[in-house]
Amino acid sequence: MIICCGEALIDFIAMPDGLSYRPCPGGSILNIAVGLGRMEVPVGLLSRLSTDMFGDLLDNYLRNNNVNLDFCPRVKGQTTLAFVSLPEETAQEPQFAFYANGAIDRSMTTDDLPVQFGDDVIAMHFGSISLVLEPGATALEALMKRESRRRVLTLDPNVRPAVVSNKEIYRQRFSEWVSLVDILRLSQVDLEYLYPGKSIDELLPEWFGAGVGLIILTKGAEGSSGYLPNGTRVSVRAQKVAVRDTVGAGDTFFSTVLAYLYDHGKIFHRSLISEMRAEELEACLTFAAKAAAINCTREGADPPYKNEMEG
Repeated sequence: MIICCGEALIDFIAMPDGLSYRPCPGGSILNIAVGLGRMEVPVGLLSRLSTDMFGDLLDNYLRNNNVNLDFCPRVKGQTTLAFVSLPEETAQEPQFAFYANGAIDRSMTTDDLPVQFGDDVIAMHFGSISLVLEPGATALEALMKRESRRRVLTLDPNVRPAVVSNKEIYRQRFSEWVSLVDILRLSQVDLEYLYPGKSIDELLPEWFGAGVGLIILTKGAEGSSGYLPNGTRVSVRAQKVAVRDTVGAGDTFFSTVLAYLYDHGKIFHRSLISEMRAEELEACLTFAAKAAAINCTREGADPPYKNEMEG
């Protein structure tokens, strides 16, 4: 099982009239869990869901998408809300406004963490606003440190500047997270925010030296690139589709990367990831690009099901 650790929230997505919003289950961590569930990979969510009406919506949505909730208790309190503004140009990044003060998912502490996981938990995914908003961020960071090198850890920062109060401190923490994980995925937008003026080639030696076994950079319509410690690098073009919006495209891409690695037996040990052949990495990124393209033809985060990827 892959455990996704972090937020499950409600995205209120702007409608074309500019006056109304449609509530949808969301959050990067939830999206990746759902993407894995739809690809029929054993997956669970480690978070907390409210007992309010939004918590009911999230609970039903997750269960209906094959996500295990054994590590996701229901707690009295409010659900994190995010309002999403879609740009006029479909290829541009959506804008987010978060309302999370006092929300139960961000209020998780180290006391809420499982004492241990069974051998069936082979990998854990972290990232997004859950590693920014306290006290939950500190709790999840402690979990990363505890589980690092015990099982495969993955990270997608999915940076949301609206919730980063101190960019320099965030970047320092990001460097520490990188030293704990085996797979790092970030977008070109993330890269430019964290390291303005730097190319990924300048950062690869530091990240590989810290122990990362696979680095993936996604570049929207320009495709994606994957890098391995042995110098292997592969680039894959994005698939051309009629884009409805790009909400959840990055999450869909990475959840499908993880699904591919699971189905091909690579995510069970960190050495199997770093020792992939170039053709295996290219096939993985191509498969993920197909999933992201399907997501972009739909409204909001709506990753494909496994049978849609088999055609």
